[in-house]
Amino acid sequence: MPRKPDEYAIHLFLSSGHREEVRFTSIQEFQKWYSNELVPKSDSHDFMNIPIKNVQGEYMVVRPSTVVAIRVEPIFFGSVERD
Repeated sequence: MPRKPDEYAIHLFLSSGHREEVRFTSIQEFQKWYSNELVPKSDSHDFMNIPIKNVQGEYMVVRPSTVVAIRVEPIFFGSVERD
């Protein structure tokens, strides 16, 4: 039985060469943000908020037009499953 990731690390690669990481609790949550927020504004030079749910009081804004690549990494907190 395949394991389910505990969360997803989303690595944003920006045109400036910077890399940022944000985390989502589910792939569906990331897909919803990606398709409803980032894609419609992909050519925009206005700042948009990127949700950072696991860090209280911290937030990040980015210009959508500067995101050149995204890497999605599943994160597993538990130990290796044993039969």
